[in-house]
Amino acid sequence: RLDLAVSATLNQPLQQQVSDYLGKLTDSEFAAQTGLLGEHLLSPQLTQDVRYSFTLFERGANGNRVRVQTDTTGQPFDINEGSKLELGSTAKLRVMATYLEMIAELHRNYAGRSPAELRQLEQQVNPRDNLSVWALDYLRGNPQASLAQMLDAAVERKYSASPGEIFFTGGGAHTFNNFRKEDNGRLPTLREALRESINLPFVRLLRDVSRYSTYHMAGNTAQLLSDDQDPRRRELLNRFADKESTVFLKRFWRKYRDKSPAEMFDTVLEGLRLSPPRLAAIHRYLYPRATPEEFAKVMQARLGKLNPPPKKLDELYKRYGPGAFSLPDQGYIARLHPLELWLIGYRMQNPQADFAAAVAASRDERQEVYGWLFKSRHRSARDSRIRIMVEVEAFTDIHQRWARLGFPFDHMVPSLASALGSSGDRPAALAELMGIILNDGVRLPTVRIDDLHFAAGTPYETRLERESTNGKRVMLPEVAATLRGLLAGVVENGTARRLKGVLKDAEGQPMAVGGKTGTGDNRLETVTRSGWVTSSTARNRTATFVFFLGPRHFGTLTAYVAGEESNRFKFTSALPVQALKGMIPLLQPYLQAEATACQAPTPENAAKAPLFATRPTSGTR
Repeated sequence: RLDLAVSATLNQPLQQQVSDYLGKLTDSEFAAQTGLLGEHLLSPQLTQDVRYSFTLFERGANGNRVRVQTDTTGQPFDINEGSKLELGSTAKLRVMATYLEMIAELHRNYAGRSPAELRQLEQQVNPRDNLSVWALDYLRGNPQASLAQMLDAAVERKYSASPGEIFFTGGGAHTFNNFRKEDNGRLPTLREALRESINLPFVRLLRDVSRYSTYHMAGNTAQLLSDDQDPRRRELLNRFADKESTVFLKRFWRKYRDKSPAEMFDTVLEGLRLSPPRLAAIHRYLYPRATPEEFAKVMQARLGKLNPPPKKLDELYKRYGPGAFSLPDQGYIARLHPLELWLIGYRMQNPQADFAAAVAASRDERQEVYGWLFKSRHRSARDSRIRIMVEVEAFTDIHQRWARLGFPFDHMVPSLASALGSSGDRPAALAELMGIILNDGVRLPTVRIDDLHFAAGTPYETRLERESTNGKRVMLPEVAATLRGLLAGVVENGTARRLKGVLKDAEGQPMAVGGKTGTGDNRLETVTRSGWVTSSTARNRTATFVFFLGPRHFGTLTAYVAGEESNRFKFTSALPVQALKGMIPLLQPYLQAEATACQAPTPENAAKAPLFATRPTSGTR
């Protein structure tokens, strides 16, 4: 006999109400009543093709308790926790959090020093390290400034919104645009840029963030290359190559640990803009014994319409064959860190090897990868490779910072386009970041089950209860407080102002509401050498709002259209914001409830009304 009562965190009545509400949004008349029709929203003919996903968490004593988790897909696939979507400007929240963390580090390192010390330190800072330059200048003028004051000043820094600059990033030259052309001539503060979701300030901010990582990493490439005549150069570069290559090898080892050869190949291609030479270089290095037929099959499967004709395929097969290029050149062609390529190939050939064996086996390759630092010919070509490598290395540091705050993937795209969502994200991961911000920088576990009660009233009775936890601090409370203020501004006067004043407490006073909007238009584009788009195929369209409602509740609402059908849609993040506004009458009674009414059930009341229970009277289940 099996007798089990389970007490879950889901608020079943609210879960059902929200599910019913989201399901009715596909009806054009109900969508019109809810305000979902109009510019940047939907047309009556398209309401039934949009899928919605919603989660609501409550910050509790022992974790973030899942109160509602539902979507309208009608499929086992969970958009919230199982997807990798381009969620657009929600990435700006991650960039802002990383930026404020760096400002806090600078305050910790430099606050309390005399003006003379700060001037001396300023002479040692690379002038391209804009964050350090600003911090030293600010502290010289404000020697008694607290961390909170410095963070507040940091979000008032101004960044240009001009799209006229060409950025060398992601292995090439790129340009970026703002959503509204009216923003192109502006010089907004970071507070204003986040509030109104202006793109170019965040592209430039991420550039400053990546430079900070570059100049503050031990033995960074930029510092070692600053003086070609330094007699210590070779010794320093040898030590740098051995130490830093081992660090990066370890990061790549973690990235591909426990993955099969096929999974490693899929992972290395994720997020890359594939071209025939790039894919050919990667495949021929990782599968040197592949036949021309196997090579052609992979190229067709991965490139689709971009796949070259048979004669060109044969040329690529021979050109990028084993031994045709050095490991550094192979990495340059593939726009990947050469050690990442080497490690995948090594693991494919040695699946049982441990990390120590990989380090020993890669000694020559690790020196070879950094061998270009010693060469003097073709300085401009070397410098372009250096810039690519420096950016890749900087983004490994940024990725570690994002991962600490819940970024769900084991790598990100080393490009300034990540400020606008090109590295992808997951609604549940964004909600976790919001939970960290709401909880003053402490990361709590997600809780779905409070209590398991087996065989009540029998000699085998057993009760399992969740242990309390203090969580893990991953963000300073001052940084979290600054972010909450910025997110509140998005609702007060920014892209989510539809929600301004709609949520009231039990006394009728406005409750604190904040969030960040994001729109993702994910498509494959074919461009000419001069940059003209010759074809564009829509893959999906998303619009997300990650939010907090009052002092304890937070979550995400995502609108999603998959496949080429998404080409017909022009909705922006205004859609989930308006949908959440229509949901407020359902949520408000629960959000107003006293905290004691929303605490974890006690063993006594948990057994009285379990969410799910099975008590068979005969047989075994």
